[in-house]
Amino acid sequence: MHEIVPGLIYAPGYLTREEQHDLVADLREAVKAAPLFTPRMPRTGKEFSVRMTNCGALGWVSDRENGYRYQPTHPDTGAPWPAIPRLAQRAWDDLAPYKHPPEACLVNFYDASARMGLHQDRDENDFDAPVVSLSLGDTCLFRIGGTERKAPTKSFKLQSGDAMMLSGPARLAFHGVDRIMGGTSTLLPQGGRLNLTLRRVNKA
Repeated sequence: MHEIVPGLIYAPGYLTREEQHDLVADLREAVKAAPLFTPRMPRTGKEFSVRMTNCGALGWVSDRENGYRYQPTHPDTGAPWPAIPRLAQRAWDDLAPYKHPPEACLVNFYDASARMGLHQDRDENDFDAPVVSLSLGDTCLFRIGGTERKAPTKSFKLQSGDAMMLSGPARLAFHGVDRIMGGTSTLLPQGGRLNLTLRRVNKA
């Protein structure tokens, strides 16, 4: 594991190829229960360029009327979210120096044109808990800055099977995905990237 900036722990090749296939299979089952949806920006209603779903007791959603939030049910079906996949839970157990389990696992799908602008993960009530991330599929160019939007940034590539953790001074750092490098992985037959982020929402 490498500390890219203080608090950002990078674990390249955390998942084996077989584990990546197993996790994708679990996510396909999860999507059957909780279909991908397109979140919208608060106030403007502009669509995100990623589609997403969630696993766990809580899921992150966003719409024009009610903004960013966590809730226990899918915004379209009203059904509870499926359970967090075993390998995602294992990543939390292996990497997160935190005694309580994650409550949410966000699943973002990026096609070749999708991006994620610089943002902070601050919709949770417990900032002492880290955020653990897993990458599947095409490589992305990930950007990390500081706790102020105008702070200098650093970029590096995240490949299929890589894991990452934002903790300590990096927990509230601005970060985002600048681009997807299409054709860099054969894991997903139609291409694209899946990113899982495990989060603790509430203080125990």
